[in-house]
Amino acid sequence: MKRETLTRYAWLSIAAAGLTISLKAVAYLLTGSVGLLSDAIESVVNLLAAIMALSMLTIAARPPDESHTYGHGKAEYFSSNLEGVLIIVAAAGIAFAAVERIIHPREVEQVGIGLTVSVIASLVNFVVARILLRAGKKYHSITLEADAHHLMTDVWTSAGVVFAVLAVSLTGWTLLDPLIALAMAVNIIYTGIGLIRRSIAGLMDAALSPAEMQAVEDVLAEYRAEFSIDFHALRTRQAGARQFISVHVLVPGAWTVHDAHHVAEDIETDLRAAVPNAVAFTHLEPIEDEISHYDIDLDR
Repeated sequence: MKRETLTRYAWLSIAAAGLTISLKAVAYLLTGSVGLLSDAIESVVNLLAAIMALSMLTIAARPPDESHTYGHGKAEYFSSNLEGVLIIVAAAGIAFAAVERIIHPREVEQVGIGLTVSVIASLVNFVVARILLRAGKKYHSITLEADAHHLMTDVWTSAGVVFAVLAVSLTGWTLLDPLIALAMAVNIIYTGIGLIRRSIAGLMDAALSPAEMQAVEDVLAEYRAEFSIDFHALRTRQAGARQFISVHVLVPGAWTVHDAHHVAEDIETDLRAAVPNAVAFTHLEPIEDEISHYDIDLDR
């Protein structure tokens, strides 16, 4: 699938956010539950995040150009980073509303209708989150994965709200509603911090995941065994959906340029097969030359 077609998933997220905002707002108006209000606030964040995701996916799909020779894939990190910030802001709003409700308690009304509407909204979020998560993993899009995890957080938050409203209606303890809302605010902040950390790691050129690094090492081990060659200065980084692998290949000095080049091309091909969406670069050096080992460290 072409990267630009991933924007259809962002449009799906936007539509889901609009629908759930409407449903949860109705649920809040019917019940007066601050938990349901917090749920509605988080859905507003979902909408803003989905709009940002659409923008960044559109930019990330652009091909490399003279100003961005490695492509525009890192644009996705801006989306997930902003989403993390918006989640934390929403959590602050939820906490404020919960504290206000603790100071000024209010009875929960029309529980049955309100919870029914909230459950419907949660089901919408759950279905869309699963679709986005599957697409994010399949197409290596951190933007779609972040949006999916955010929606799943919303689902679990809604489950907590439903529990709170039911508990209040059964026990009459009105404090349960704002206290559970505060607990949800803490959980939302944790999710937001996690998204921000992951986004910063991507912007800082973090290495590939341990599983992907192992796949790279397996390819290199096969060539060591078959051709008695060696490797050093292995560098990897992630840029959104793309991965970059750079490695120096030490071959016997007696090899012809033709033979060494063909082996290097085969190595790059196998690396791309082992790590989907990877761009591989190799640098040939004679294994007997001591100068070849001067750049064994990461920085030349």
